[in-house]
Amino acid sequence: MNDSLIIFDTTLRDGEQSPGASMTRDEKIRIAKQLERMRVDIIEAGFPAASKGDFEAVQAVARAVTDSTVCGLARAVEKDIDGAAEAIKPAKRGRIHTFIATSPIHMQNKLRMTPEQVLERAVWAVKRARQYTDDVEFSPEDAGRSEIDFLCRVLEAVIAAGARTVNIPDTVGYNLPHQFGALIKTLRERVPNSDKATFSVHCHNDLGLAVANSLSAVLNGARQVECTINGLGERAGNAALEEIVMAVRTRRDLFSCDTRLDTTQIVPASRLVSGITGFPVQPNKAIVGANAFAHESGIHQDGVIKKRETYEIMRAEDVGWTANRMVLGKHSGRNAFKQRLKELGIEFKTEQELNGSFERFKDLADKKHEIFDEDLQALVTEADLEQENEHYRLVSLKVCSQTGETPRATVTLAVNGSEKQADAEGGGPVDASFKAVDSIVGGGGQLLLYSVSNITTGTDSQGEVTVRLEKGGRIVNGHGADTDIVIASAKAYLNALNKLVTPGERTHPQAGQPI
Repeated sequence: MNDSLIIFDTTLRDGEQSPGASMTRDEKIRIAKQLERMRVDIIEAGFPAASKGDFEAVQAVARAVTDSTVCGLARAVEKDIDGAAEAIKPAKRGRIHTFIATSPIHMQNKLRMTPEQVLERAVWAVKRARQYTDDVEFSPEDAGRSEIDFLCRVLEAVIAAGARTVNIPDTVGYNLPHQFGALIKTLRERVPNSDKATFSVHCHNDLGLAVANSLSAVLNGARQVECTINGLGERAGNAALEEIVMAVRTRRDLFSCDTRLDTTQIVPASRLVSGITGFPVQPNKAIVGANAFAHESGIHQDGVIKKRETYEIMRAEDVGWTANRMVLGKHSGRNAFKQRLKELGIEFKTEQELNGSFERFKDLADKKHEIFDEDLQALVTEADLEQENEHYRLVSLKVCSQTGETPRATVTLAVNGSEKQADAEGGGPVDASFKAVDSIVGGGGQLLLYSVSNITTGTDSQGEVTVRLEKGGRIVNGHGADTDIVIASAKAYLNALNKLVTPGERTHPQAGQPI
């Protein structure tokens, strides 16, 4: 019987450290519920000590999730550990993940502590966390560049202090696969009480080796992998959950372990994270890219037609690629609409929420012949965005764009219930629309990102727009969807502006110390 490989998802914590990927509390809950639906073992919900808002987001995830363990990250300091314990208290199963750096460069230049001081602090942190929960994880930050003898001493001591999981991070993505696998093997052999803890790995992708290093570690006895959806993470990102899970499952001839994940939820999770963070998935991305199961070559097409396995080592359906769509029109009923959304894992808290989304569905059905699952998810996302804040609301938008003429836009906004209108010219209809909005709101901040993608195929597809704004040190993402790309752009811009004017307690998670 195969061993169990534990999947520790840190999209909500380390993934959020990607510049501009900061998520609201409600967005974190939506992603957490999807991870739970995918049967992820452990969800690292955030870094509670980073800010009051991050504490509240972790606490909210702990309340919302019932089937997965919810984890909070904490430095090896009292306020971090106590705060993490309080944040995860509502969870059915909670974990505290504490860490301190063990590499010479980090101890000397960042911590300014001696190895003995670091060892003492690591043991203290684990014992402190154990006062709150039996499920404590310890990470020696920058383990990939730590001295092996000292690393063995630290791991032996923290396991003796009560750490159930010891995580070995390649914090800066420095290791090569054969090195990292050998490190895990050596630690398991040399640490006397290694059998008392699960060995975990957390690999960064600075050299493009995060997945390879993680898999090498699994082959050498690691039984937990820390990873993120789409490989999201600071700098070059983290090991991609979807690639690790499918590599282990596809190569059962080599791996003596497997995960408990429902892999059909991988693509929906990828799309949700991409939509919320505004980080598009490249078409040739393994598993979840649009071209992952596409065959252009005639030779390949012929082979797949004759026998799928000639050029496909996985089934697209197994990771969530389906042709499912909901072909409904304006005469379709609410029950069918509600049932399909339930099948997609979306349920409404109130009848009012259902009614609002159903009205949007009817409006969209007047514009599109076929309504796909992705369209339905976008409708619900739009409803969530409008519920978050309504300081600015788009009432109407008129644009004029023709060859040889300067594009012009007329925008009418409801500002705290009072309608205001403005005209503006720009380099294009979107630029003109944004400038008209700015003249009403008094300037919206620096535009860091403007991204457009089609939700489904066809010329009548909804366009999904992501706008990233920065103002006064705050970075926010705005989202909008519509069959008219200019209207979608205006919605996204206003969504971002609404977040900027909403008092925010959260600082960007990069303010904290990453693993």
